[in-house]
Amino acid sequence: MPVCNNEELVMDDSAYLMYHQAQTGAPCLSFDVIEDNLGDKREEFPLTAYIIAGTQAEKSHTNNLIVMKMSNLHKNNKKKDDDDDDDDESDSDDDEEMEKPELQTAPIKHQGCVNRVRATKVGSEYLAASWSETGKVHIWDLKKPIQALNDAEEMSKFSQKNSSPSPLFTFSGHQVEGFAVDWCKSNPGWLATGDCSKNIHIWRGPEAGSWTVDQRPFIGHTASVEDIQWSPNEPNVLASCSVDKSIRIWDARAPPHKACMLTCADAHLRDINVISWNKHEPFIVSGGDDGMIKIWDLRNFQEASPVAVFKHHTAPITSVEWHPTDSSVLAASGSDDQITLWDLAVERDPDAEGGSQEEEPEVPPQLLFIHQGQTDLKEVHWHPQLPGVLISTAHSGFNIFRTISV
Repeated sequence: MPVCNNEELVMDDSAYLMYHQAQTGAPCLSFDVIEDNLGDKREEFPLTAYIIAGTQAEKSHTNNLIVMKMSNLHKNNKKKDDDDDDDDESDSDDDEEMEKPELQTAPIKHQGCVNRVRATKVGSEYLAASWSETGKVHIWDLKKPIQALNDAEEMSKFSQKNSSPSPLFTFSGHQVEGFAVDWCKSNPGWLATGDCSKNIHIWRGPEAGSWTVDQRPFIGHTASVEDIQWSPNEPNVLASCSVDKSIRIWDARAPPHKACMLTCADAHLRDINVISWNKHEPFIVSGGDDGMIKIWDLRNFQEASPVAVFKHHTAPITSVEWHPTDSSVLAASGSDDQITLWDLAVERDPDAEGGSQEEEPEVPPQLLFIHQGQTDLKEVHWHPQLPGVLISTAHSGFNIFRTISV
């Protein structure tokens, strides 16, 4: 909900199954979840999560990619009754000490601020792609930093001077900086990157630790490409959004000048910042500078008529992502310092509104939850192996939490 400047937010613990905060020093305004080998659908506490984030330090030579292990993530404690005795309180203090979350970090030196970072797994290899403000895109092998987080002896080696890994591969063909980057899930190792000069390049690989990047950019957008998403089901199809207010669908098999298959022009009133492709339904969600969240049905894409529009955020949308298993649920973050959870399956109850059609409700019925408390939110991601768990980053640090709503 909108909050007055002089109003202090008070967290309702009962609304969260789990809630933790983390700090890394320099702000990390982009991150991604690293899928681990600990198993899927893990709901037994304490939980463990691995992520990779990129810093935006004021001095470019001090920037890093940071591989992180968040462990001992316990469920929220229930408040004790007023009549509990002193011994119980002492036991509770001991339990709280044991239940403190742990954060381990393995930094990798990075040239320039990290505009965006995305991780993937190719076979048994863990890789990450980072967009640098220098205009270069780097590929990194995460094997050593992950080993360091799991073994004290390996961490000692990793922490030694000049032990920071170098990129596996670097592409300088964009020539200007950018933000759009996504790994293809159905063609492991393939990558798409877009820059601030409207160009998109397709990477194919890896072969012998290297990638082949088509030097001919896709032609279509007329302004900065802000986000890219590969189709979760079609290995050669991807979507992009742009400052030109359009969303485009591309076929990577076609020549670059003919690759654009579908265009939804003027999809938003202002710049489109982010998109997310539903893994189970033919839907794309988009978020723009107009504060709008829009749902697009790819079966009627060129009609430029979204199947749903949500206007709750009062500032630009900075991140959107579909739930990994529930095709009707999504999360969004905005520059208004709010994370919102939405469920498309919820319909308005005309009886609850008295059958009145006079005014739109102040809170859309599809709005499940509002998470606040972070300053200048940038990204939010579901953890694909921890059901209902969300991780978010902002200038004020990281939150990892699970609500009672999802």
